[in-house]
Amino acid sequence: MKSKTTEKHRMEASRMIKCCVITLSDTISKSQNKDGSGQHILERLSQRYEVLDYRIISDDREILKTTIEDMIGKGSDVIFTTGGTGIGSRDVTIETVTSLFEKELIGFGEIFRLKTYEELGSPAILTRTTSGVYKNNLIFSMPGSQNAVKLGLSLVIDELPHLTKHLKE
Repeated sequence: MKSKTTEKHRMEASRMIKCCVITLSDTISKSQNKDGSGQHILERLSQRYEVLDYRIISDDREILKTTIEDMIGKGSDVIFTTGGTGIGSRDVTIETVTSLFEKELIGFGEIFRLKTYEELGSPAILTRTTSGVYKNNLIFSMPGSQNAVKLGLSLVIDELPHLTKHLKE
């Protein structure tokens, strides 16, 4: 069932959204490996929105925080991160971004895990993904696999105008 209010908000929302992308990977950042997930995000976002910045960084809390602050300083509305969401000792994305959040959008992670469970079964419990608001920006953090990025984008790419409309109110 569609909500008339939601549809009205979607129609009123600006399509002028400025996005940034961060890939966290110790292996990609230190080698010539291709960042398929980050590239996929870039390609999809560029079809509809403005992409201000894209960076590959190592799995490091301080580098991630500095990169987010820099992107916000460039005027971003939405920041997507991919990678660094596992349960290993170097996986720091979730802890870093959630420590910044002023508000968490828990529905993104919940729906993401549900869809992952429907496809993979119980390994979905390893799926750590989140989203929230920090300094008037939406941040979406997704695992580093291309399938995870495709799923995450499918959940939010159409809603970005609606989400950023509410964020700017």
